Amino acid sequence: MLCGERSVLLKMTFIDPEGKAHEVEAVEGWTILDIGRKNGFDLEGACEGAMACSTCHVIADVDWFHRLPPLEEEEEDMLD
Repeated sequence: MLCGERSVLLKMTFIDPEGKAHEVEAVEGWTILDIGRKNGFDLEGACEGAMACSTCHVIADVDWFHRLPPLEEEEEDMLD
């Protein structure tokens, strides 16, 4: 972030393996992998978020699907 640039803070909820919800603050533009790691979650990401391995992924609640943007070509290729 550049000096003087304002960041937009968002709220995000992570569900841990035991099913407990953890609400965290996130900066708009950060990856979910970065947000999770910065908040102490041990998330696997073999390629460090370069979209080259598919080890880091999310499971979005069905009620959120309509809020997500369409997949980009890179994402579709990774899922094939």
